[in-house]
Amino acid sequence: MKALTVAEIKTHFSDILVQVKNGESIKILYGKSKRPVAMIVPIKNIDTPRQIGILNGKATFNIIENPKITEEEFLGI
Repeated sequence: MKALTVAEIKTHFSDILVQVKNGESIKILYGKSKRPVAMIVPIKNIDTPRQIGILNGKATFNIIENPKITEEEFLGI
């Protein structure tokens, strides 16, 4: 995986997009310390529709009518 600074990405953005389009991931380094802050990664299966309901039957929830909760409890104070 390549790692580039923000300045390098600004300078060579079009070339970087071609590399990402070809399957390469690019790590973005920021600041004087050149710490990794983000990545540019290729999108996979963009034409495949998302599957709906993959958690169906695996999670439950209850709706409480007129819940009794104080402002402090709501805010987690």
